Amino acid sequence: MSHIVDRPWQRIDDSGDTELIALLRRLVEIDSSNPDLGRTGSGESAIADFVTRWLEPRGCVVTRLEATPGRPSIVATWPGTGGGRSIMLNGHLDTVSLDSYGPDALVAVVRDGSLFGRGSYDMKSGLSAMMAAAASAAETPHRGDIVLALVADEEFESAGTIEVLRHVKTDGAIVVEPSDGEVTLAHRGLVWLDVTIEGRAAHGSRPDLGRDAIVQAGRFLSRLGDLAIDLAARPGHPILGPANVHASLVRGGVEMSSYPAECTVGVEWRTVPGQDVDTVVAEIESLLAAVSAEHPGFSHRITPGLTEPPFEADRSSAVVRTVLASVESVTGAPPVLRGEPFWTDCALLAEAGIPAVLYGVTGGGAHAASEWVELDSVDTVARVLERTIIDFCA
Repeated sequence: MSHIVDRPWQRIDDSGDTELIALLRRLVEIDSSNPDLGRTGSGESAIADFVTRWLEPRGCVVTRLEATPGRPSIVATWPGTGGGRSIMLNGHLDTVSLDSYGPDALVAVVRDGSLFGRGSYDMKSGLSAMMAAAASAAETPHRGDIVLALVADEEFESAGTIEVLRHVKTDGAIVVEPSDGEVTLAHRGLVWLDVTIEGRAAHGSRPDLGRDAIVQAGRFLSRLGDLAIDLAARPGHPILGPANVHASLVRGGVEMSSYPAECTVGVEWRTVPGQDVDTVVAEIESLLAAVSAEHPGFSHRITPGLTEPPFEADRSSAVVRTVLASVESVTGAPPVLRGEPFWTDCALLAEAGIPAVLYGVTGGGAHAASEWVELDSVDTVARVLERTIIDFCA
């Protein structure tokens, strides 16, 4: 009996999979674990080679960007005829470490309508949907360019998207991270700080000469806990809620028989729109000033570290409006809007002046010992992306 399809990726192959699911299986079977996150990370070279071979026969121009050897990103472009809006679909090739998954990390297993394996949810299902959707949409006449950015290193420092943005600018972008079929319009940023409390080193038998930096750090930590409670009670962002702060690491002392000269507390602040490193440092400085007022001689310094901006989509932008309309057209239901507590490459795209939005598949187990994606959602996301591309780039 013949299988009737209305999309190229729904054709059934010899194994009984649709072409879309066969592509997802193959992507999961390729180790693209980030070498900065585990003992055995392979990097993105093998998966970049595979997606290049898949894309090149489908009419696009493929460019390999590899500023860091072994960490390539792939940009595939279907040029438009001119005068239309260009769109970028952005997704990351890397996964987190295989170390925590077990021996079946690279075995794509289908069970009860879901596919299991490392990266199945985050985010090789998104990669397969965007590749299939772009190749299909490109067969329709389009004035604007269709661009796939298949990037390295999103799971660590987002070096891939940073490199792509040196070369590519489009009129809109969709980050196809998993979102359970809902449309993400905002997410938190982050600020990392080292707060170093300064003491005075001395022999453990000489309290008259020493000043215990670890004990002094405890005074700061107590205040930080109070600040975390205060933040939770403040008026929050309408989608994301309030910011949050916590102590991540504590490092101090060199031996049992000495007063510690320093104690460093690593602090993470998850920001919401309107907050940046300056506002965070000002809050922490205010907290430390209060400790200093109560404990004369309290001394400290702050060293800012990694900072990633929060993201908020412009709801009036053409790409947001087109995605929302496409979700409703494909699913027959109004789109559900959401915010994310974690950070994504949407923020980098927005900073580069590209209106962006996030939309992706349904599943679970991201970064966990078992990871899965609901297969029906992969097909739905591909349909929504195809509809969006056709309408946006017409």
